[in-house]
Formats: sequence, structure tokens, C-alpha cells
Amino acid sequence: MPARVSEAIVLQTYPLKESDLIVSFFTRDSGKLRGVAKRARRPKSLFGSGLERLSQVRMAYFERENRDLANLDSCDLLQSQFAVLSDYAAGVSLDYMAEISEQILPAHEPNEKYFRLLLTVLEHIRTGEPGAVWRGVTYFTLWAVKISGLLPEMNACLGCGAWLGDPESPERAYYRRGVNGLLCQDCKRLHQARDASELSLGAREIARQMQHLPVSQIAGEWNRETAADLRRFLQQQIESHIERRLITVPVLEAA
Repeated sequence: MPARVSEAIVLQTYPLKESDLIVSFFTRDSGKLRGVAKRARRPKSLFGSGLERLSQVRMAYFERENRDLANLDSCDLLQSQFAVLSDYAAGVSLDYMAEISEQILPAHEPNEKYFRLLLTVLEHIRTGEPGAVWRGVTYFTLWAVKISGLLPEMNACLGCGAWLGDPESPERAYYRRGVNGLLCQDCKRLHQARDASELSLGAREIARQMQHLPVSQIAGEWNRETAADLRRFLQQQIESHIERRLITVPVLEAA
């Protein structure tokens, strides 16, 4: 079968034998795939640095019937993320986005919106602007959850349906692990959800803005503390879906 050539983003690599790699990559036209890059770990590999995480590449590969793994022929590097690796938080953010993408993207399902999301956020982080990493990470998490169909209603109580988004007298909102949505103060008390955390009004306003504006137009000064409660809420939605904890979350939030 002749090789296919697709624009792709490298998600993860895993060692195989002495010199090979298993590569998980997200193609624009065929979705998430896995393949074997033979001799990719050798010093003079034909793949060069194109298999680094979240590199944007043009991947040549071919698939055989009844085989789970494709054979990778070559990849041409279109855009690397090397420029951000001198910043520790930015480097960890790459691991974070790669892990989430690896976990929530189904195999063999094209997703143009998700592909463009990754490219947009990576471009924003590469600008090196103050706060770009945390703005980008929060924007990515929100849209990854939304595109995957995991974002619950953020203006209504899951328990009683009370409206939480009245701009003149907004209700307080709470979230807890394993609950797919927000609770009002009365439902939090009714369900004795003492372990519930509050999702601040400011975080909910940021979520609203992010659903209507490009990441570059999200205003404000950003650091690790900005919208941290929003990220925790979204991360718990992902973890409930994949039924495991995200390894990179504690590393990212400590960066």
C-alpha cells in the first residue's frame, strides 16, 4: 500500500526494542493514529527531531489491514516547540496538553476543531508574552473539554436547575469530584457536599469569554493563580471521563 502523507501533531513516543519508537500522532485528516518509527532512536535517524512532543510535522506512513500500528516512513518538521523549552512552565504545559490529547481523543476520528485548537494555543505560548502559558493552558483545557462533549452546563445547578448566571445577583457555584456539573449553595448543603470547592464568579466569567473570543484576545494579567479553580473544575471533568488521574496536573500547577 502506498504511503499516506498527512499534516500531524506528535503526541507521545514510547521506546520499542533497542532503536525503534512507537509514536502516537494526531493527523488532520485521519485522527489519532499509532505507528512504529524504525531506527528512530539512532543518532543518524531519518526522523531527526521531528518526533518531539507536539511537533507539527508532515508524516508519511502506511497502514496494513488488520494491523494496529502503522509503519512510519518519514516526517518533515513544520514547526517545533524548542523555542519555549527554556521556560519550565511552558515545557510542562506541552506535556500537559499532550497527555490530555492522548487520553481524550478517540482513534481514527478526524477532529479539525481540536487540531486547530492545538495549533492556536501552541502559537500563543510561543509568543512568550507575559502570562501566555497560563492563558493558553486554561483556554486549551476549556476547549478540549467542550469539543469532546464533556463540558457541563455552567449557568445552572445540576441538582435543582436553579439559574446561576444572573449578572445582577449571581448565585455561588460549587463543584466536586465525580459530579458532572455545578451545584448551588442550597444543593451543596442538601447533599452534604463538604468536600465541594467553589468555582468563583470571576472564573465563570473567564470561561464565558473564552467560549466567544480567541485566546489572544482574553484580557487581564495572567499567572498560575489566575482561573486556577476553573482549571481544577475542567480537569476533574476529564478525569471522571477517562477514569484516572492526569499525571501532569500536579507538576503543571507547581510550575
